[in-house]
Amino acid sequence: MKPPDDGPIAVSPLLLEARSVRRGLAGGHVVLAGPHARRSKRVARALRQYPDRPVAVAGVAGALVHGLRPGDLVVASEVRSAQGTHHCRSAPLLAAQLRKLGLTVHVGPMVETDHVVWQPEGARLALDGAIAVDMESARLLDMIGSRPAAVVRAVVDTPTRSLLHPATVPGGIAALRSLRAVGPALRRWAAATGDRTVLLAGPRSFCAGVDRAVEIVERLLDRHDPPIYVRKQIVHNSRVVGELERRGAVFVDELDEVPENATVVFSAHGVSPAVREAAEERGLDVVDATCPLVAKVHGEARRFARDGDTVFLIGHAGHEEVEGTLGEAPERTVLVERPEDVAGLEVEDPDRVAYLMQTTLAMDEAAGVVDALRDRFPALRGPGSDDICYATTNRQDAVRVVARESDVVLVAGSGNSSNSRRLVEVAQREGTRAYLVDSVNEIDLDWLVGARTVGLSAGASAPTVLVDEIVDALAGLGAVETRERTTATETVNFSLPKEVRHR
Repeated sequence: MKPPDDGPIAVSPLLLEARSVRRGLAGGHVVLAGPHARRSKRVARALRQYPDRPVAVAGVAGALVHGLRPGDLVVASEVRSAQGTHHCRSAPLLAAQLRKLGLTVHVGPMVETDHVVWQPEGARLALDGAIAVDMESARLLDMIGSRPAAVVRAVVDTPTRSLLHPATVPGGIAALRSLRAVGPALRRWAAATGDRTVLLAGPRSFCAGVDRAVEIVERLLDRHDPPIYVRKQIVHNSRVVGELERRGAVFVDELDEVPENATVVFSAHGVSPAVREAAEERGLDVVDATCPLVAKVHGEARRFARDGDTVFLIGHAGHEEVEGTLGEAPERTVLVERPEDVAGLEVEDPDRVAYLMQTTLAMDEAAGVVDALRDRFPALRGPGSDDICYATTNRQDAVRVVARESDVVLVAGSGNSSNSRRLVEVAQREGTRAYLVDSVNEIDLDWLVGARTVGLSAGASAPTVLVDEIVDALAGLGAVETRERTTATETVNFSLPKEVRHR
């Protein structure tokens, strides 16, 4: 039976495994390979018959590490054997789809052996990072070759429950039940396979202000015993924050969580004068990582307030940068988020009004608010130079160009990153589907179905490695050609504060 256009070839070593997979893979083509892939002629025949179909190896496996339970699924990131290693690059994409079905999924290396593994051999295999073992996957991947391939195995036995354990039977039942459930995810994975072009928006990823802030914390961790305290997230990216936490950084919401006389870093988003005063009162050793472009806006807020102006701050309520800027002159500053907010504004002197902007806004979004303010207050003054930072503007311009050529745009960045969210909105305003993803694990395979050109960028607070991981995962779905779309070259560098400069 010929598989449907969105159906993979599924290869299962044992009859019970094949029956379970077939029940969940409606319309798919399931091949029984036999233990140790002894019936490889069947597999070879199916591969010849359907030369363009992706292949999924689906069966049971033994867990090598604690934390995996019978019935859990293992999606192999790679499969090791005595002959070498096969990399399964689309593993995080398939795993994410399986999790959407409510299944418990682990991603990691698997190892193939030619015999049943008992302890303590299993513990030795786990020392190199392998999380599960089977007896066929590497051989089958050898046969499958370069076409898109995935390995999904359901756990039967664990380090504390070997195959001779009384719980093996219920464990086997749980594993077969999980195999029956993988079909919908395998179909979506297969539908998303295919060769594609990835357009890389340039510039992308870290800006000079983020680079500076992260380096400040890293240098402090190099020079001092942890912990090093940071007020709020140093930058709005979960990957960056997580890596610094593992090195010994402690992120706090308020200064009262920091022990007296400890070192504390102010994040790139800036803080209000009240926070600075509180740090001084408590004797904290402060290192200021405020982005110089944010500090510029703070200085403008103080100047306009000294001149007696009412300052309209265009930005998003609750954002840390906005909170810090509002704190410079709270009695003279009014937050304005949308053009519709302008009609209800009342000021002391309509001839003494000025505006400032959150640095991470979308330019067209902010311009609409400025136009509304100027219509209402013709005497409105603005900053001497644009508040929206060069990096924000450059990334938006690049995403705009990429979106016009793409079927879908992916932006790497965390949900609390204003500049990353703006990149998604910019792409959407070009009429292109666009999504924000904190990691490759958040990509929905349905977004990629039929998308032969994928635009890819990263917010100014997102590390380059996130982009690399996304490109690598897409390459597991088919051949990928990457092309750069560079609209600006950034040469800006900000000096580090004296507290962390090399002595």
